[in-house]
Amino acid sequence: MPEIYPINDYGPIMPGLVMGMVAIVHVFLAQFAVGGGILLCYFQWLKMTGRNENAGKFVDGYFKVLVLISFVLGALTGVAIWFTAIQVSAGTIGAMVLNFHWLWATEWTFFCLEISAGYCFYRYQDRLSDRISIWLLGIYAFAAWMSLFLINGILSWQLTSGNWLQTKSVADGFFNPSFWPSLLFRTVVSVTLAALAACVVINLMSIDRQAKAKLIHKASLLLVPMMLMPLLGVWFLAVMPGDSRSWVLGGSPAMMLFLSISIGSSLLIGSYTIIGLVIKNLFINGVTATLLLILAFGATAGGEFVREGARKPFSIRQVLYSNSIRPDDVARLREVGCLADDPYPLKTTLTFPNEQLRDGAKVFRRQCAVCHTVSGTNGVTHLTSTWDADQMRMNMAKLQQTKPFMPPFAGTATELEALVQFLRWSHDGTPKAWDESKQLIVIQQIQTWLDEAGTKPGNYKQYETLTGGDE
Repeated sequence: MPEIYPINDYGPIMPGLVMGMVAIVHVFLAQFAVGGGILLCYFQWLKMTGRNENAGKFVDGYFKVLVLISFVLGALTGVAIWFTAIQVSAGTIGAMVLNFHWLWATEWTFFCLEISAGYCFYRYQDRLSDRISIWLLGIYAFAAWMSLFLINGILSWQLTSGNWLQTKSVADGFFNPSFWPSLLFRTVVSVTLAALAACVVINLMSIDRQAKAKLIHKASLLLVPMMLMPLLGVWFLAVMPGDSRSWVLGGSPAMMLFLSISIGSSLLIGSYTIIGLVIKNLFINGVTATLLLILAFGATAGGEFVREGARKPFSIRQVLYSNSIRPDDVARLREVGCLADDPYPLKTTLTFPNEQLRDGAKVFRRQCAVCHTVSGTNGVTHLTSTWDADQMRMNMAKLQQTKPFMPPFAGTATELEALVQFLRWSHDGTPKAWDESKQLIVIQQIQTWLDEAGTKPGNYKQYETLTGGDE
């Protein structure tokens, strides 16, 4: 029997959006910390070798900013991700921990090493030789990058499980098809964020303009790897499953929009930094550097949205749907119903006129609430406002065909009708009186539509190739 976890209600904001906003901020900060470690090693080396007289002053000031952001906000948002993810998609988190628990434990040891090395440098740098300082910064940078290395493997497994589907090997799951392009892309992004943040910090230093220009030129050299980003992006798209690639390249307008935002922001940053800073050696003031950093945040947000959305209808490809229902359980739930093993009461102030509407609300929570609200962000009542009752019944019964990035309906015909009535009642303003829908002919028609749709995801051919299953 699969585990069932309740989904926390955030009112008009869909739960997945809450988790996504926290995740985007954390990813931005975490990647900044990784790149920051690399950049600090580079500037400490400049100081040691006498290549820049202000490199040491920059290291002292820049690292304080890095500590403030990565050690405090990074740690807080990291905990916040676990907190929100468990409330929104506990089944997904459980599967990731179950399959990669030792890798998570290893990542935690590198995080501890990162914190220890960083604190030692921050606390004792004025007493340390340059040689010991760069060793500590090297340990910090290595530990931070290893955290990225390990987490990247687990996150990329969610989209491209590869041979893990057959072998269940940790190595096959970790070193999956999108592991290397994703890792290299994130590393380049990390260094880019650190270099742009460095330009902001340099403008705040108490040195003359010429000295600032020299430091900015040194920092801008770390922006050169951005030239690889288009190739890495194409590589990543090439290893994505065909249906996921189709969502990104136009199948889903929202994903296409966010991909465009990410690409556009990256091109603006890359064009300005490579041509202006690296080739022409121009000076960049604090306002412009800050704007470029904000653009980089936009690119990060767009990229993370695409990474999450490309897995649809799954949260873990071919393993778990976005609503935490396993593909293998859909057929069983079509027989016994999705409410049969749901023990959680509804947390709501609504007064339901009948039991059918109460059941519909529970069906909504089980199958829709991760990605939708009733009438708020991505609200189902808005999305279905132009459908009549029969159209709503048919579209939901054939959901994976109507909208292939949605999971198939995993419940009985009676539960689907309860969901339809709940949505219609909500759309009409939750009136105090509402008649139950009990017509046998309606239930029979819904069952016919469910049977026609089947229990497999919308991309039937690819699913059958991977699983070897029969309808």
